[in-house]
Amino acid sequence: MTDTALITDSEACAPSASHAMGLDAATAVAGTLKSLSDPLRLRMLSAIATDPRGEACVCDLAELADVSQPTVSHHLKVLKETGMLLSERRGTWVYYRIAPARRGAVTALLDAFAPAAALDTTEDDAERAEALQAMDGRVTHLAEELADELSDLNRDLVTAIVRESYAGLVRSAKLTQHMIPLTERFARQRLADLTRDRSAGVPQVLFVCVANAGRSQLAAALVNQLAGGTVIARSAGSTPASDVHPHVRSLLVEIEGEQEAETAFPKPLTDDAVRAADVVVTMGCGDVCPIIPGVRYEDWAVGDPALASPDGVAAIRDDIESRVRELLATLTEGTNHD
Repeated sequence: MTDTALITDSEACAPSASHAMGLDAATAVAGTLKSLSDPLRLRMLSAIATDPRGEACVCDLAELADVSQPTVSHHLKVLKETGMLLSERRGTWVYYRIAPARRGAVTALLDAFAPAAALDTTEDDAERAEALQAMDGRVTHLAEELADELSDLNRDLVTAIVRESYAGLVRSAKLTQHMIPLTERFARQRLADLTRDRSAGVPQVLFVCVANAGRSQLAAALVNQLAGGTVIARSAGSTPASDVHPHVRSLLVEIEGEQEAETAFPKPLTDDAVRAADVVVTMGCGDVCPIIPGVRYEDWAVGDPALASPDGVAAIRDDIESRVRELLATLTEGTNHD
């Protein structure tokens, strides 16, 4: 190979390398990730981020593990040195909160990366590809059936919604054999959203988190159980997971019954769902929800049951139920939500 050829090959590779993270930035990020490599530190960060007060003291965090308060203080010092936390002494206790500049990074870590890492999403790629090749005809048939059934709606609109619903679900779906019935359910929801008049009918609440595999599913199930039909709840995710987390599905069985719980599935967030809602409750998904006039927005800082211990899952369920009861009290009058 000539020197000219070597130069040409080097120049061809240069643009990709030049887009890589710089050394200083990589060093800073690596230091932060190293500080988070301890499981107890991650649990502390999660506890602080999801505390309703927006902060936690050493005495609160010492309950996470059977360690001394000096050990807790050491771990918190490591997180503080990397800029993740700010602290303030009040009397004999020091309180910690997430640094505002790092809140987006902490949210992404706890609400997107961590659940994805905890869930097993492995599958047979060859089998999946073969199944998807045969799916197009079934999606077309489903669209035709729904268009015939919903004859009062524009046929092209129904077809488009069915295909968009399929495309939105298949990106994260784990089991392709269930794709057609899931697509039908999601498409029917979207078509109902498109035609809903928020000035009429019972109030509707939309719960939104990142994966729609934990908190938002649980909150929607609790609303539907406690409201007894006086309020309807839905859920969605900004980046849906492939399946509802097993910890949460077991809770859904207790709340909704086995049949309903087994058919729960993560759904992508759509503008139509937001427009159809009277209240949108975000749960760690940041600013992904479009702002629609007339829609009431709330943000709930609650832990993720997909990442919690059994005791933590129970505490999170109780926290969400308490918030749900308060929400229902603002949406209905003269109804006993027991």
